[in-house]
Amino acid sequence: MRDRGVIYSGLVLVLALITFPAWHNLSAHVTAKGPDVRRPVSARQCVAPLEYMRTSHMKLLMDWRETVVRADSRDFTAAGGKHYNMSLTPTCLEQCHGAKADFCDRCHNYAAVSPPCWNCHLDSKAVLRNAL
Repeated sequence: MRDRGVIYSGLVLVLALITFPAWHNLSAHVTAKGPDVRRPVSARQCVAPLEYMRTSHMKLLMDWRETVVRADSRDFTAAGGKHYNMSLTPTCLEQCHGAKADFCDRCHNYAAVSPPCWNCHLDSKAVLRNAL
């Protein structure tokens, strides 16, 4: 039992090495700041609350897709009572966010994700610009 000091020292050293990134970030006051996205200019209210859209917009879009395809219904009523057409390009991009590159792509590139939305849906303004 004379190795007790060596064992405890080793445990403290391993614990310090494992938790070093957390302690380093706390001492350096590092905070994660998301990408600088361009907010909608024309629309003042989103189809859902901001916090929900930040965390669960993909769930909302998947629910919209299921409702449109399976129930053949395109009407979405927001919490405020306003009605929206359940569509990514005409509703989200054309009415609110303007262009995919200014809003969607900035967050998706920051998070390093590639959602499959753009396999079917196109940013019509970008398509028109590229065609000219």
